[in-house]
Amino acid sequence: MTRVVAFIFHGRPGPGAGPLTQAFGVARRRNAGQVADRLRAAGAVEVRIVDEPNDQRSFGARLGDAVRATRADGIVALGSGSIPLARTADVAAFVAAAGGPAGHALANNRFSADVIAIAGTAWLAELPNLAADNGLPRWLAESAGLTVADLRRRWRLQVDLDSPLDVLLVDPSDTQGIETGPARSTLAAAQAVSRDPLGELVVAGRASAAGLSWLERSTASRTRALIEERGFRTRGAGQRPVRSSLGLLLDRDGPAALGAILAELGDAALVDTRVLLAHRFGADDRGWPAAEDRFASDLLLADRIADPWLRSLTSAARDAAIPIVLGGHSLVGPGLRLALGKGRSWT
Repeated sequence: MTRVVAFIFHGRPGPGAGPLTQAFGVARRRNAGQVADRLRAAGAVEVRIVDEPNDQRSFGARLGDAVRATRADGIVALGSGSIPLARTADVAAFVAAAGGPAGHALANNRFSADVIAIAGTAWLAELPNLAADNGLPRWLAESAGLTVADLRRRWRLQVDLDSPLDVLLVDPSDTQGIETGPARSTLAAAQAVSRDPLGELVVAGRASAAGLSWLERSTASRTRALIEERGFRTRGAGQRPVRSSLGLLLDRDGPAALGAILAELGDAALVDTRVLLAHRFGADDRGWPAAEDRFASDLLLADRIADPWLRSLTSAARDAAIPIVLGGHSLVGPGLRLALGKGRSWT
């Protein structure tokens, strides 16, 4: 019998973490338990939730140590915020791939993975200290010689809990300890614009063709899309630094100008602020404002943000003449369906 072992990596917030970070950690840990149950039901012989404090060890080191400590013929590896919307058949596909012929792998998205199944363990001998899981499929294909397939056409597998806003988008009833009032009000106003044939919706950041296609089919408003810096977390050495068109305008006019700039372009906006942060502070998020600040920004809680640049940006979004929703990749990617879909009411 092929022994498939699944590893769910959960970085536990430290004792000094702020209240949003603590509440978000609880939500991710709860998601890890739910996904673990689905993996067991799909045939994984063992599921380990690697529940460790956040430290400076790389994802590559964590993965290598975890796999070497167990006996496995194939593995499934994911983070605790991964695939919250996965169905039984989705999870079964990863378990089956891990138990298949050695030398093959399956990711939710080979260009930026949140979950990956790998058949065989010979690749472990050369595993580098990858900073994050996003770049693992690329390394497996280009350096370890594995054949890597993906399921990026399944939009629900691209949803990842990277922020308390994502928890709200996935399940509005599951936000204990998270102040969501301002975000809900802004989502409701943006949703109303999307249902207005005379409205214009701005989407800025790492949006996908699939998401834009959904907007064309499912919303009444016109769409203005500014797509940039997809894959910036997995860029190779020597590529140009992250540059954002919207970020360049903010460099010129200051973060307080965000609302005025976007109000010239549309009647509501959904903005991937991680692109703006990478433009200003660099692609390595260790140089960004603290997670507590980023989470407060996504929830439009500007008064709780310590970093002056991000506080100014968030205040501008909160006080703008149009509704501006701030978030990460999920918001402007698969989260468009969750934020604006007909089955969701934010009021």
